[in-house]
Amino acid sequence: MSKIAGLLLSSAAMVAGHGYVSGAVVDGTYYGGYLVNSYSYMDKSPETIGWAEKATDLGFIDGSGYSSPDIICHKEATPGAISAEVKAGGKVELQWTEWPESHHGPVITYMANCNGDCSKVDKTTLKFFKIAEAGLIDDSNVPGKWATDDLIANNNSATVTIPSAIAAGNYVLRHEIIGLHSAGEENGAQNYPQCLNLKVTGGGSDAPDGVLGTTLYKATDPGIKISIYTSLDSYKIPGPALYTGAASGSSSGSATTTAPATTAAPTAASTTASAPADSVSITSTASGQSAQSTSPVSGGDDSGSSASASATAAPTTAPSSGSSSSSGSSGSGDYSSYLSSLSAEKLLEAIRSTLKWLVSDSKVHARALAH
Repeated sequence: MSKIAGLLLSSAAMVAGHGYVSGAVVDGTYYGGYLVNSYSYMDKSPETIGWAEKATDLGFIDGSGYSSPDIICHKEATPGAISAEVKAGGKVELQWTEWPESHHGPVITYMANCNGDCSKVDKTTLKFFKIAEAGLIDDSNVPGKWATDDLIANNNSATVTIPSAIAAGNYVLRHEIIGLHSAGEENGAQNYPQCLNLKVTGGGSDAPDGVLGTTLYKATDPGIKISIYTSLDSYKIPGPALYTGAASGSSSGSATTTAPATTAAPTAASTTASAPADSVSITSTASGQSAQSTSPVSGGDDSGSSASASATAAPTTAPSSGSSSSSGSSGSGDYSSYLSSLSAEKLLEAIRSTLKWLVSDSKVHARALAH
C-alpha cells in the first residue's frame, strides 16, 4: 500500500510540475489563458488570447520536433481568438501554473508580426524576434541558479517589456521555458512554448527581422545539448540574438522577470500582499470561477499601497501537519520516509486528497486570484 501511494504521489508531483501559462496581466488588465488540461475537453472553450494546444499531458517538445510546427506554440497549436491591447513599452506579466525546481533552464520570449489578424494567421509563416532572455545566473553551486529559479521565486510569473520602438500592429508573443535537467543527451532538452495574441499600439517604426519558428533551434546547439550537472564557465542562450531594441537587462547574467507583489505562491486559502497603487482589471475567468483583485503593474510605485487577494493553492504533495515541502518541485520530498510515518487513516487521506486534486478543474494560478 505504501509503495502504491508513493507512486501516486510521485506521479502527482510530476504531473503538477509541468506548467503552462494560465493567464497574463497586459498593461494592467488580466486576461485568462488557454487552460489546456481543461478547455481541451470542451466542445466549445472560452475565447482567450492564449493559443489552444493539445499538450494535455503538460508535456514538452524535444529536439526531434524542432523542425515541426509543434515547436512554434506547442502541440497542434491554433491561434487565440482574441488579442490583448498593450502600448509599446508596456508590460506583460505571464503567469505560469507552476514549475518544478528540478527543471532548471532559460526563460525566453519572442514576438512575431501577424501582418493581419492573429486569430487567422498561419503559424508556419510567423517570423520571431527575441525580446527577452535569461539563462544561467549563478553556477557557484551546481546545477546553479537559473532563470527558472527566479520565475519560481516570482510566484511562477515572468514580466517582459514590449519594445517601445516596434511598429504598432498585431503580434504573437511566444514565451518559453527550456528544461535542461536531461539535456546532457541529444534530444534531452525539454521545450515548453506558450503563445498569446497582442495588439500593440503607439510605438515607432521598427520592424525587426525574425526567423521562422521551425528554425529557432537545433538539437546540437550549445545551449540545448548541455550537462548542467558539471560546473559551467558560461551558458549560451539558444535562439537568435536579442533584438537590439529590447529592454535593457535582458541577458544570461540576470533574469528578466520582475517580482510581483508576492514572491511565493500562497499556501493558505487566502493571502494579503503588498502591491502598487495601479490596479488590474479582470476581463475573463477560468473554468467558470470569478476573479476580483487589485494586482501590480510592473514599474509602478509600490510605496504605501496594498491589495488583498484570495486564491486556492493546489497541493503538490500529500497534506501533512507540521511538515513542509517545496511547492511545484518534482521529487523534492522523501516520499518513502514521509509515507512510513503516516497512520493507515492518514495515508488514505493523503491518497484521496492527491487524486481529488488531480481530477479537479479548479487548479488555478495563485496570481489569477480566484474566489
